Amino acid sequence: MEKVMNSYESLFIVDLSNGEDAAKETVTKFTTLIAENGEIIDVADWGKRHLAYPINDMNEGYYTVVTFKAPADFIAELDRLFNIDEAIMRKLVIRLEHEPTAKPAVAEPIAEAAEETAEAPVAAEAAADAE
Repeated sequence: MEKVMNSYESLFIVDLSNGEDAAKETVTKFTTLIAENGEIIDVADWGKRHLAYPINDMNEGYYTVVTFKAPADFIAELDRLFNIDEAIMRKLVIRLEHEPTAKPAVAEPIAEAAEETAEAPVAAEAAADAE
């Protein structure tokens, strides 16, 4: 019988007290674990962010969001491993109601988009002055 693969999304915050390289190693450890037991759809590496409130006297953490498909029994094991690892400050695993899709890469940098919107009013003013 084939195992049912549900869709999940996991956000976890890694402690930065041992440095950003150690945090990236922890992220790699958990993404590899998820890949071995399921199918990764998308990994959003948010990086170093300021926390809304201090956790264990820390004001910053390394955020990662992983969207994946896995059997339901793996989620309990993943949650247990998150709790055991002292580098994980906070974690959340939710079951998605919809079919997840990989997010496309940003086609154009934000700076270029800002330049285009800044140029549009200047061009409109120039056209108005010409009349």
